[in-house]
Order: sequence, then C-alpha cells, then structure tokens
Amino acid sequence: MRKRDLERCRTLLVEQRERILRDVGRVLSGELDVDTDDFPDEIDIAVAESSLSSTGQIVAREERLLAKIDRMLDKISQGTYGECEGCGDQIAVKRLAARPVASLCIACKEEQERDERRGE
Repeated sequence: MRKRDLERCRTLLVEQRERILRDVGRVLSGELDVDTDDFPDEIDIAVAESSLSSTGQIVAREERLLAKIDRMLDKISQGTYGECEGCGDQIAVKRLAARPVASLCIACKEEQERDERRGE
C-alpha cells in the first residue's frame, strides 16, 4: 500500500473514531434519563423505555466499531494494516477507502458470509 493511501485510511479512521466518541458522549451525557413522572400513562413510559433500549443498542454497536477502529490504528502503527486476516493477501485499496475497518479481502469476506448463511 502506498504511503498516501495508508495516510488517507488513517485519517478516515481517526475522524470516524472522533465522531463516535463525540456522539456517544452526547448520548451518555444525560439524554438517557427517563423520569416516569414526566409521562402521563404506561404507553408513554413503554415508548420511552423502548427508545432507551434502542439507544443502548446503538451505543453498544458504536463501541464495537470503536474497538475495530482502534485495532486498525494499531495495525497501521505495526505496519500490518491492509493484510487480509483470512488469507494474508493485501486488501484492495478501494475496499479500505470505502470501509477502513475491513479486515478481510472481498473473497474471504464472501466466504465468511456464505459460511454464516449455512450456519457454520
């Protein structure tokens, strides 16, 4: 991978990491409070609690993505970024530009998805 491409992927990862931290920080800064006294009936309470559950799921998903980003930034510093974890070949630069957290080349990702569909 060319140095310019590697730097572009690193920049994308850092920007995405900063956005996630900022967004999760906003959510966790108090938007998760639900006071049942604020709602007149059980339906409003149920809707608010459902919303909190969805927010919690989003935060959990963002935390998993953050871990992937950190792993990719470590790979950049170790000089192994862009190597497919399945076959060891280089992942296409276009794939990394579109999805900088990709750890598998297209062929290995397709194989993984086929295995998942078969329940393996």
